[in-house]
Amino acid sequence: RIFIIWAISSWFRRGPAPQEQSSAGGTPRAPSRNLFPKDTLMDLYVYISEHEHFTDFNVTSALFWQKRDLVYGDWTSGENADGCYEHYGEVDISQVGAPAAPSGRLEASWKRSFLPVINKYKRRRFQKTKNLLTGETEADPEMIKRAEDYGPVEVISHWHPNLTINMVDDHTPWVKGSVPPPLDQYVKFDAISGDYYPILYFNDYWNLQKDYFPINETLQRLPFRLSFCPLSLWRWQLYAAQSTKSPWNFLGEDLYEQSDEEQDSVKVALLETNPYLLALTIVVSIVHSIFEFLAFKNDIQFWNSRQSLEGLSVRSVFFGVFQSLVVLLYILDNETNFVVQVSVFIGLLIDLWKITKVMDVRLDRENKVAGVFPRVTFKDKSTYIESSTKVYDDMAFRYLSWILFPLLGCYAVYSLLYLEHKGWYSWVLSMLYGFLLTFGFITMTPQLFINYKLKSVAHLPWRMLTYKALNTFIDDLFAFVIKMPMM
Repeated sequence: RIFIIWAISSWFRRGPAPQEQSSAGGTPRAPSRNLFPKDTLMDLYVYISEHEHFTDFNVTSALFWQKRDLVYGDWTSGENADGCYEHYGEVDISQVGAPAAPSGRLEASWKRSFLPVINKYKRRRFQKTKNLLTGETEADPEMIKRAEDYGPVEVISHWHPNLTINMVDDHTPWVKGSVPPPLDQYVKFDAISGDYYPILYFNDYWNLQKDYFPINETLQRLPFRLSFCPLSLWRWQLYAAQSTKSPWNFLGEDLYEQSDEEQDSVKVALLETNPYLLALTIVVSIVHSIFEFLAFKNDIQFWNSRQSLEGLSVRSVFFGVFQSLVVLLYILDNETNFVVQVSVFIGLLIDLWKITKVMDVRLDRENKVAGVFPRVTFKDKSTYIESSTKVYDDMAFRYLSWILFPLLGCYAVYSLLYLEHKGWYSWVLSMLYGFLLTFGFITMTPQLFINYKLKSVAHLPWRMLTYKALNTFIDDLFAFVIKMPMM
């Protein structure tokens, strides 16, 4: 992320090339200048209205804040001597709940309106869960009623009490038509003079998603703190680049909402984490990515070049496929992040590929399934049968079943009696997933048992295990910095 931001800012610092753009006559366009020179006196008027097109600036009831005799490019005035001013008030809302849109008007030698929407529409999902035996649920009755009225997804207007108006202190000679995105949507040119207007940026970058609250019938007025601050060109570039949505619309709104939540985790880490710990986390995260790639690479190399299966637990490979399949079905049933779904799916494919390395897999075209599809047959490799590994592997899983199956039965009964689920399919997935998370460490015991019986560990993929062991400690460090589920 840091490298991408540096690359973008480096590109911006080059400046546009005037000779690349031509006017109608074929001559290169001259660079434009800022309509407001340095130290220009200006007045700020902020109106709040529920109408999308607001032009009646004479209505004093819509005037939320006015600030006179501001100086463009002033970084030393204000209460904190940083050029910032604040105004706090409350906003009336109507019963229809229409979106509130403030419009700021700058008045000097020109007049122009800026109309950002300051409320935010977010989707709230209702998870209809219940106890499958009794049919009872601990969910709020009001939420159940709304779910029946509006369906599983309801679009609700949300409000955040803070907004910052940044006026960018910039006098770059921009050329019309050559301003790089995403800055081009903010740099507006005057049709008569050809110069550009001062850049106003409505900054809600540090408004965390968890601080938005829904606008409902119980609210009559909304708290609103408005700030006016100067902003440097470099910081504005970072904000604009980070706030720009991806053009990949086919991924859907779900991915956008998850992306906002993921960006929030980064913002919280930046706001609340000790700088030294944050720096250590950045360094460690890079090392983590390198180790993850090396573990992935060495795991494939090990199984691809393996000629003998002596000392390796084949049943553990099959159990790993079952475990990856359960995890994939569980995250698909619970609408988890798209990137996580892809990574788990790739992991499942790798586990399926390992089966072809530990067993002889063939297609039996004579004995077809339902008379149409060839039957897949599995046969143990000779190096697995001829060694004592198969005997120890069978013995370990037999002993393991005496522990796993009773625990699985107990966990299934507990999940059915005390937990709520969307249906029987969700119960099976959540029960198996919770069981694997809680008792998954037991699946390592067959390999340990084989190592003990053979009195050797020379047959193990040591490089891959070493990288994964190092990543285990790195994951523990991440758990203190980034919000993580309890399980």
